[in-house]
Amino acid sequence: MYAIIETGGKQYKVGVDQILSVEKLEANVGDKISLNALMACNDDNVVFGTQAANVSVTAEVVEHGKGDKLNIFTYKAKKNVRKRQGHRQPYTKLKVTDIKLS
Repeated sequence: MYAIIETGGKQYKVGVDQILSVEKLEANVGDKISLNALMACNDDNVVFGTQAANVSVTAEVVEHGKGDKLNIFTYKAKKNVRKRQGHRQPYTKLKVTDIKLS
């Protein structure tokens, strides 16, 4: 069984006991959260559209962290313009605990 969820403006295909990194969520480590399901599928049943409101996907927050560092370097030739900037995107690691079709 799997489900397609939406969080942080992105969509993910998840299954039970899967660990995934998503955009940072305002939740504490160990909290259980409910995710918005767009579609769900088990062996004999596919649910999507308005019926997907009956699907509940529960996940547990495992940890918070920051991603790898990105180095941004802007350069304009012959203008003596050079700008260096760095970025580390925060993320939340989730473990999907349950997918229910009701």
